[in-house]
This record gives sequence, C-alpha cells and structure tokens, in this order.
Amino acid sequence: MTDFLLLAFIFLIAGVVAVPIATRLGLGSVLGYLIAGIVISPVLAVLNVDVISIQHFAEFGVVMMLFLVGLELEPKRLWAMRGQLIGLGGGQVGLTALVIMALGMFFGLGWTVALAVGLIAALSSTAIVLQTLNEKGLMKSDGGQSSFSVLLAQDIAVIPMLALMPLLAMPELLDVAGDVAHGSEAAHGDDHGDADHGAGMSLVAGLNSWQTALVNVVAIAAVVGAGSFLTRPVFRFIAGANLRELFTATALMMVIGIALLMSLVGLSPALGTFLAGVVLANSEYRHELESDIDPFKGLLLGLFFMTVGAGINFALLADNLLLTLGLTAILIAVKAGLLVVLAIAFKLRGADRWLLALSLAQAGEFGFVLLSFSVSNAILPEVLADQLLLVVAISMMLTPLLFIFYDRVIVPRYTVADDPEADTIEEQGEVIIAGGGRIGGIVRRILSAAGYNLTVIDYNAQHLENMRRFGARIYYGDATRPDLLQAAGLQRAKVFVAAIDDRDKLTELVRYVVATAPDVHVIARAVDRHHVYELWAVGCRDIIRENYDSALRMGRSSLEALDIPRDRAQMMVDVFNRTDRASMISLADAYDPKIPVMENETYIARVQEILGPREAEMNAEMMQILETGEMPENSEVGDGPTG
Repeated sequence: MTDFLLLAFIFLIAGVVAVPIATRLGLGSVLGYLIAGIVISPVLAVLNVDVISIQHFAEFGVVMMLFLVGLELEPKRLWAMRGQLIGLGGGQVGLTALVIMALGMFFGLGWTVALAVGLIAALSSTAIVLQTLNEKGLMKSDGGQSSFSVLLAQDIAVIPMLALMPLLAMPELLDVAGDVAHGSEAAHGDDHGDADHGAGMSLVAGLNSWQTALVNVVAIAAVVGAGSFLTRPVFRFIAGANLRELFTATALMMVIGIALLMSLVGLSPALGTFLAGVVLANSEYRHELESDIDPFKGLLLGLFFMTVGAGINFALLADNLLLTLGLTAILIAVKAGLLVVLAIAFKLRGADRWLLALSLAQAGEFGFVLLSFSVSNAILPEVLADQLLLVVAISMMLTPLLFIFYDRVIVPRYTVADDPEADTIEEQGEVIIAGGGRIGGIVRRILSAAGYNLTVIDYNAQHLENMRRFGARIYYGDATRPDLLQAAGLQRAKVFVAAIDDRDKLTELVRYVVATAPDVHVIARAVDRHHVYELWAVGCRDIIRENYDSALRMGRSSLEALDIPRDRAQMMVDVFNRTDRASMISLADAYDPKIPVMENETYIARVQEILGPREAEMNAEMMQILETGEMPENSEVGDGPTG
C-alpha cells in the first residue's frame, strides 16, 4: 500500500507542478506532462518502477477519449465523413507505409521488416493530437476535422495491421523468441501461471480466420445492439436510485466492459468504445456520460503522457543520439510531406493544410503496442524495436513544439501577410458583413430580402463553398485585413456588420472600422457581457449579444409554462430587458479591458452601487405586472445602444 501511495504521489505532484508552468509558458499541457515524466524518470528508476506496465494501464485514457469523441458524432455525420475516412485517412496510412517501407529497404532492411516498420510509422498519436486540438480550439476548423478523420482511419487500420503482421514473422527470429519465452518462464515461475491465465482469456484462441471474423462481427453487433436497446432502460433504472456515484460507476462499467469484450475477441478496445459512443450520440444520457467519464479520461491521459516521457531509454539515446534524431527527423518530414500532398488533393486551403501536416507528423501510442507485438511474434529484432521505440517517443514529444511552430509561424503568415487566394471584390455594397456564418448569414438573408446591395466576406472555405451552392454571393478573404476592407468600399458603406467568430479579432476589427470610417454605422456581435464592454471601449455603440434575445424568449416561454398569460410574461421580460440594458450602459464606462474584472475596484463599486437598487425596483415592477396585468408607468423599453 505504501509503495502504491508513494508512486501515485510522485506522478501527481509532477503533473501538478509541471503542467501549469508549461501552460503559462504557452507550451501546452501535453508537453508539460511529457517534461514531468522526464524529470521523475530517475526517481522511478531508483524505485525499480515498471513504467511500461503503468503505461499499459494509462492507455485506457485513450479508450475513454475515443468513447467521448464518439458521443459527439451522430451516425449520419460519420457516414458523411466516409470520403475523408477512406480517401484522406486510408491514403495517409497506405502512402506512409509504402514510402517508409521503401526507405527501409534502401537502407538494407528486408521487405518484411521494412513493411512492419512502415505500418508502425503510419500511425499518429490520437491522444496528443486530439487533446491539443481541443485545447487550442482548432477541432472545428477544416484542418482539425481532417486530422480527426485521419486519426479515426488509423485507429480502424490497427485491426487489419494486427491481423497482417504475424504473416511477416521471420523464421530466424522464431527460435530466439522461443528461447526468450522459455528463459522468462524459468526465471519467473510464479508469473508463468499468470501468463497462461492471460493467454487463455481470449474468445478467438484456436479459431481459424473465418471463425475469428464471425466472432468479431458478433461482438460488434452486441456492442451496437446493447447501446441501442439496453442503455436507456439500464440508466433509467440506475437514475431511480438518485445516487450520482452510482451513475458514474455504471458509465465506467459500460466503457470497461466494451473494452474488455473487444480485447477478448482480438479487436481494438479504442475502436469498440468509439463505436459505442457513436451509437449513444443521440441518447438523452449523452451529456451525463460525458461529464462522468471526462475527469477519468483527463487523469489517465496525463498519466500516459508522463509514462511516455519517463519511458525514454536515455542510455540507448546517448549511444545513438545522431541516429535517433536523424530517424525522427526523417519520419516527421516524410509524414508531413505526404500529408501536404493529400491536403492539396483534398482542397484544404491556407493554414488548415499545414495544421493537418504538422499535427499528424509524429508516430503514435499504438506504435508502442505494435512494437511489443512485433517483437513477441518474431517480426522485428529486439535491437531494432528498441531503437524505433525511441523514435516513436521523441516524435511524440516534439508534437507540441510543432503546434507552437504552427501558432507562431504558420498562422501569422496566413492571417497577416497578403493572401493570394483571397477573392477580388467586384462590387461594393452599401452594407458590409464580416462573417457569413450562423449570425452573419441570417443578417445577410434579411437584408437581401429587403433588396439591399451587400458585400459579405467570410474566411471559412468550406462554409463559403456550401453557401455558394445555394446562390449566395460571398467573397473569400480575411475581413480583418485593412486592404480587403478598403477594396470592399468601407469608406462609402452605410452599415458595417461585424459577425466573425474570433472574439479578439472581432474587437480589433471594430476598433479599426470605428477609427478609420467614423461615418459608418457599426453593428457588432458580442460573445458575452464583458465583450460588450470591450466593444464599447473601442467606440462601438450598437452591440448585440449573440445569445441575449434567445435567452429572453426562453425566459418568456418559462413564465408561460408557469401559467402566466403571454401578455404579462412579455411585459415582465420587457422590464428585465430595460433594467439589464440600462445597467450595462451605466457600467460600461467603469469597465477597463486592461484590468481583470475582479481587480477593477471602480467597476466592482459601480456594480454594488447600481445593481442592488435597480434589481429591487425590477422585482417590484414584475410583482405589479403579475397582480394587475398592466405595465408600470415609465417602464417602456427604450432604444438603448446594446442588446
């Protein structure tokens, strides 16, 4: 018990110290965990800790992560991705395996060994890439979605790889593998029974290929059937106990049970749980499952990253430093180069093309599994496997640095420098709309229906192509570029609608337009209350909170559901709206974007001074509406500058 507590404390304190420092330095949490693992590796060596065994346990974090990813994907969306899964993902796996195989044969490896190395190198790190894409908010971008498609295709490809690789076994290594096994049995008599027991835990042991395939199909059908028909009654039964911890235990039981079933039939546990997540994507218990599983996923992934850092063989690295770094550089260059070619073929544009290439240029955690599998099945010599293990680990450690390179070199190049792919604006409208997405698209439709001449600029290539199919006239380009705004006729426009998604860029865009074209009426989309204050501070006076009106309507509907007549419910919402807008105007001048809200004493004092009396007045007015059904005097909603 003491050994376990000491080990847990070492890993936890390493992560707690290293990750916040790395995040504050802009390195990301993944690199923080990897550095923490490197730092504690000497301590683990002194304590004779089996890092590989801990890593196998921590790999369950990848299984949980793919379950959560599956929960976000409806089957219809997965079917819609089939082109990228097969074309982009399958192309990446096949091309990388063939090119690495050719390089291996060029350097003297036999074709079977070279092919095995190529298959291992074709995989990328699902854990690191998805974690980093989500942290940086890049998952929804074209490059992020393409990266996800490739990772999913790679996870599916692990299954045929495991089936193919035993056929590559070399006869000269079989005797060596047998001698190692017998020596291990002699040295660890107690472990032999455990090994036999573990070997017997398989539902496909001794079956031929078609029987194994049949068992696999039945297992997958069982996962889909249980997810479709049994999950709802089981969770309804568990929910009746009103115990949150029981719901969490049930969620863990389900994920672990699916992973166990997949392992027993020789399939990837990660693929099985991903499939279960897709089946449950439409379930009413989806969000509950996400909230219960996510903390365990985060802890296990952090532990996994630390074991990668701690598992590096520094003695072997020191003896073969140049060789290891050279092989790692070749791996990253080959994968990145092939991904750029595929990105061009699949019409990814700008920074998204490089996001795909750089994010997937490393080897992956499944490489550790395949390397161990290759040695035990006499496919790769142990010396070569140890060298490749270093290449896999170091390439994974370099991934956060590749993301930093993307953020600081690639992104500025495509957002600041002249973009040759931007459309030429042929006609200048009296209204300019920056951003043609959810909000800008609705504004465009309303003004177009009223007959106004518009100039719409959007930077999402995929969204732009979709809208053009419906006949919308939208120009591709970065609306924050001054030259593009001038080409759109900013100085002659009557109205400028700022509706882009990025909060900081939107604020800077509004600042520029207000300062450059003071006669243009600027209407800005605000993310939240504090963003309203930031836009107010740069000179905008017509600001619309993106969720405010829908929230007012939901509040009115809630009052109606409580048996309050519609006219009275609307009057009560109007009173709230008037009070809230007046309060925001009073507080806007006290807000300073350069000072954190909780450190702005002037703002806090103004809040305390204003909100208490005004909310008391609002409450009294609402009670009067409930009792009399009439709007109090002087309560009409005025035309304030914010909404």
